[in-house]
Amino acid sequence: MKESFNLRPIAHIKSDFTTKFGIPRQSGMASSLRCEIIFEPAFRDENALRGLEGYSHIWLIWGFSGFIAEEEKPFSPMVKPPRLGGKKRMGVFATRSPNRPNPIGLSCVKLIGIEKRPNKGCVLIVSGADLMDGTPIYDIKPYLPYADSIPDAKGGFAEEQLSYKLEVDFPEEWLVLIPKEKRAALIEALSLDPRPSYLTDPTLPYGFAYAGFDIRFRVSDGKISVFEVVKY
Repeated sequence: MKESFNLRPIAHIKSDFTTKFGIPRQSGMASSLRCEIIFEPAFRDENALRGLEGYSHIWLIWGFSGFIAEEEKPFSPMVKPPRLGGKKRMGVFATRSPNRPNPIGLSCVKLIGIEKRPNKGCVLIVSGADLMDGTPIYDIKPYLPYADSIPDAKGGFAEEQLSYKLEVDFPEEWLVLIPKEKRAALIEALSLDPRPSYLTDPTLPYGFAYAGFDIRFRVSDGKISVFEVVKY
């Protein structure tokens, strides 16, 4: 029995988030966020997607490309989830931390459509992804409501943070710089509060890259206020 094997990307995702900071912490939290899945040349046979159009959602199995694990680093059974203030420890298998034995992620996204494009083959248009631009996709599987949805499932400590959102103050002078079709997703992402929970100083400025812009903001009294948008 073979105990290990190499994974090869079948596709990569094209997203407006080019850095880890700012990305929604879980899939589905920013439903307005649209991304594209571009298949690698070896996997651009449209026959591989036959029947996929009948599903509303798909699972993406992907790699934490923005996280470089140290191969010789000893296994760490505990991690510090940022949403718990970065101080409380939880078991790695009770979290979705990238700092795990195999840096693999799992996301459920909505399948908006399938487009056939020159030189790219069939491209999947999805919404609600929590992935950075260029993230490698290792596999795609259909979401099966009768098997994958468990109405009485418990969400553990993660569910306690589910309702946490911030009011977003995005002055019109800065908002007009963002293309109209990308504004809703950006506001959703901001409302989820990208900061680690242990950073609470209201004077600290933050920023992240989104759709070719640097979005700069501060957080105070439950409100996230954008004070500058810079095109780069």
